[in-house]
Amino acid sequence: MKNTSYVQNDRHPGKGSPSSISNPVCPSCAADLSRSESYQRLRVCENCGQHLRMSARQRIDLLADEGSFRESHRWLASLNPLSFSDRVSYEKRLEEAQHRTELTEAVVTGKARIASKAVALAVMDFDFLGGTMGSVVGEKIALTFERAIKERLPVVVVATGGGARIQEGMLALMQMAKTASAVQRLHRARLPYIAILTHPTTGGIYASFANLADIIIAEPGALIGFAGPRVVRQVTGEETTVSHTAEFHLEHGMVDLIVERGRQRTLLAVLIHLLEPRIRLSLGQKRDEEAENTHRQIESAWGTVQLARHEQRPTTTDYIGRMVSNFVELHGDRLYGDDRAVISGLADLSGRTVMIIGQERGHGDPMRNEGRSRPEGYRKAQRAMRLAAKLELPVITFVDTPGADPGPESEGRGIAMSLATSLALMSELETPTIAVVIGEGGSGGALALGVADRVLMLEHAIYSVISPESAAAIIYRDANRAQEVAAVLKLTARDCRTLGVVDVVVPEPEGGAHIDPGVAAWQLKNILIEQLAELEALPRKRLLKERYRRFRRTGQLDNYFKVAMGRKVARLQGSVHRGLEQLRDHLPHHGKHQADQE
Repeated sequence: MKNTSYVQNDRHPGKGSPSSISNPVCPSCAADLSRSESYQRLRVCENCGQHLRMSARQRIDLLADEGSFRESHRWLASLNPLSFSDRVSYEKRLEEAQHRTELTEAVVTGKARIASKAVALAVMDFDFLGGTMGSVVGEKIALTFERAIKERLPVVVVATGGGARIQEGMLALMQMAKTASAVQRLHRARLPYIAILTHPTTGGIYASFANLADIIIAEPGALIGFAGPRVVRQVTGEETTVSHTAEFHLEHGMVDLIVERGRQRTLLAVLIHLLEPRIRLSLGQKRDEEAENTHRQIESAWGTVQLARHEQRPTTTDYIGRMVSNFVELHGDRLYGDDRAVISGLADLSGRTVMIIGQERGHGDPMRNEGRSRPEGYRKAQRAMRLAAKLELPVITFVDTPGADPGPESEGRGIAMSLATSLALMSELETPTIAVVIGEGGSGGALALGVADRVLMLEHAIYSVISPESAAAIIYRDANRAQEVAAVLKLTARDCRTLGVVDVVVPEPEGGAHIDPGVAAWQLKNILIEQLAELEALPRKRLLKERYRRFRRTGQLDNYFKVAMGRKVARLQGSVHRGLEQLRDHLPHHGKHQADQE
């Protein structure tokens, strides 16, 4: 059956861009842009930083390697399936838009290279009927994702525009479903998708394929939102001066980054490099962990608590800065907000791309809430985990929190549900996972990032069912007796290792990690690389099976009995050995020789 929505158009779309305004003026600050190099190259006002609209072909020239773009489906053009006509016929509007923009439709698609890496590229042009999505736009977007799946390419989309094209009625509205379905196929194929939201991105564009990317970047000051300002004003009588900005969407967890136009190509190059298939880390020589740690004197439980809480103790961001390269932070839970107590992002760990998720105490920064994560923080972590599983990237979590935020706002936004969901998700995440307790691991708020294949714990960190102060308040009705309770809670790294809760105790510099953060990070990095190499060598089915078995047996009586008996046997052997030494010292020379033989 012949498609009545679009045809192959014989008009040759020009390769140029619309003619420049003779005397351009910044709409924000009224600065004269006629001699501005920043305006000529980037369409950015160098006086106030306003990002003005760019044509699709200008953006392609800005982002793609020179001469690398090869356009696809350039001849697809819209018809008038509904015979729609208002003051001007739909055919006339299309013809005027094609003449003005030298495009056949509101999106240009094809294949290009960014920093020598091949990508499938789709760039929208607002000057073509406001960037609205009709049947051809939806078709070209869907074809772009299908090509990416076939050729195993990452997808980069530069979005702008409004809703479904009114002149094509329900056929246009259905393009939202078509493009969303195409994106889901790309996700199932485990291929990365990056979207750049420019001014303006609203309506059906924003509510379909543009909002389904793995990583969403926005331009500064861009108007972004579901309904455009005119529609909001008509329906609600309210203005949208704040709620429809890129900055508002970043604050509320809807985008990952706001990036100036001049930095977008560099960021895309870094992301594509991080997200491409990489060689797995290989196993090196195993270290003798027990031998390294036997010389270290374990401090009292309360002393360890003080070290774990030391105000200068390295936090997640400190370790990230010293252990990895090319870290790109991802923001927001795509639902409510961006909790600064949780940090997540992509990074290069000795040549292997990993997803890092950590609780951040912030060295006194109130925005970090002392590492007490809110529901949106755990949802942000979950989003990062799902992306890692899709792209088969290992997940490394840094645990450092007194506990989840217990306030009424967190309760109202579902703190218990967010914790439960994190536990469940980590338990079956189809990618290697390593959790590192770097400071204070407090209760369920810590465990929500700790359900991993390997659990590492720094030597002077703590991991506990409850804080010593809270436990003392419950048991003795006196929080001042926390020091007494600390030892009973078995919260030190050695205790957790004995109980089977922790796999590896990571040594720290003498006196604590805060004495020399560089050395602490170096030691942790080496152990992480070793553990990650072991995990990546395991088939996924075995990985999941062993992870379940690990947590299934935690706390079983026979395992605890074995641990307890092992400790008693070790103590008994030590007593016997010391007794023989004392006996040997009191015997004459001949008796010593006989005792040695015995």
